[in-house]
Amino acid sequence: MIANEQMVAVLEALPDPAFILSSSGKYVAVFGGSDARYYHDGRGLIGAYLHEVIKPAKAAWFLQTIDRALSTRHLLIEEYELSNKDVKGLPDEGPVAPIWFEGRIQALDFRVDGEEVVLWVASNISKRHELELRLRELSDTDQLTGLYNRRRLERDFALHFDNFSEQGMPTTILMLDIDNLKQINDAKGHHKGDENILAVAEICRREFRKTDYAYRFGGDEFVVVLPGLLPTQAMAMVEALHQSFNRALSTLAEDELLATISLGMTGIKAGDTSYQDTLRRADMALYQAKDQGKNQLSYIP
Repeated sequence: MIANEQMVAVLEALPDPAFILSSSGKYVAVFGGSDARYYHDGRGLIGAYLHEVIKPAKAAWFLQTIDRALSTRHLLIEEYELSNKDVKGLPDEGPVAPIWFEGRIQALDFRVDGEEVVLWVASNISKRHELELRLRELSDTDQLTGLYNRRRLERDFALHFDNFSEQGMPTTILMLDIDNLKQINDAKGHHKGDENILAVAEICRREFRKTDYAYRFGGDEFVVVLPGLLPTQAMAMVEALHQSFNRALSTLAEDELLATISLGMTGIKAGDTSYQDTLRRADMALYQAKDQGKNQLSYIP
């Protein structure tokens, strides 16, 4: 049998901190947190309440999570962040990046001072979270241009479509194609074609609004999403951007091999059943621009 003092020593040696928290948010006991790389001594919290330590919005989330663990009696696993701005008495200055934790919360089968209590084990997962974000970013990003890729477009566009369906938020869609890129690749090599693709990507980064989103759809095609704008409202801006694309591409021309831009434009409309309907219409507008002789802007309402 392990003696009580030995059990206390085991609990204190836990690398991650373990809190006993009451249903009202009182810190009943604190154990562990011996890994000084990630944690401060939390024993000073004993007897305090969450609302005394943490600002209201975050304290409310902790209390809701405690209540859910007590109601379900199941182990809850939650990821959450804490920063200087969440903790009372600390200046807002400090580390810019919040600390991310994985909480494991389990209702306990006893009461303290008449209150139900939970065990809350908090593990610092900041490094893992940063890696996960980086991997997600890589999976959503086109390797050549650094723009978002088709996978990210499909996820984002579905959200824009929901915003239109639920709140009437207009969204304009542009589909761009680099004219004559195959001839440039064949005559000058793919490195020259890549220069043209990168020039288009740079214009997308530099001249669209911060609220707009550009994606490399595949090959020499790009999609741009303009939230909050009807196509008629976006027309003048798009025409000016068309000129910017062509000016940038003209600087790369060699031996009369000139790349230009064809654009198709449309917007989400009430008859669309999904974002794919809108995207197909933008694609039709693009091919209409190509059929009209390339280097055109075609709009389908």
